[in-house]
Amino acid sequence: INGVLAVAIIILFILFFTSNKKGTTDNQTLAQFSSTDSTSLLPIAYINVDSIYLNYNFAKDANDALMKRYNSSNATLTQKQRQLESAYADYQKKAQNNAFLTQERAQQEAMAIQKMESELQSLAQRHQEDYVREQQKMNGQIADSVRSILGEMNKTANYQIILSNNGLDNVLLAKDGYDITAKVVSFLNNRYKPESSK
Repeated sequence: INGVLAVAIIILFILFFTSNKKGTTDNQTLAQFSSTDSTSLLPIAYINVDSIYLNYNFAKDANDALMKRYNSSNATLTQKQRQLESAYADYQKKAQNNAFLTQERAQQEAMAIQKMESELQSLAQRHQEDYVREQQKMNGQIADSVRSILGEMNKTANYQIILSNNGLDNVLLAKDGYDITAKVVSFLNNRYKPESSK
């Protein structure tokens, strides 16, 4: 839908800017693209979202911090998984050697292991939910920064439309002049002040 909408808007701009002032145009003129097309004639631009994530310093710092938390959570989960495996192996060994004094004691230890397993699953789910929530928060902050900087840039650039491009999602083909990603990244990085430098 985004692609179709973008193509329709581009066609409308081309029709508007290539029509003659008297309102009389022939169909051949409308179907042809002028060799002088430029961003001033067709005030549309796009940014490559992947490049923003790769080159915007805040995005890199936020992603590094998120990965550190993720790795720390994984280390905790791995440690608890090992404790559970050790407890289960110990229980099996005792059960095989008839080391439990009573059946009730064996059941208590089995229930303790089940509780450990349930707690581990809950912890893993909580860590996953926290990671997703933090990732969404980071993406929201990056999107807010990009929208804000685009608003500032467009006070002088006067683009009518600025599209986002993620891989080949929206913009399948465009002249290099319409790609303003490098300018946006430069503006973003100039404005970003890491916490350590504050």
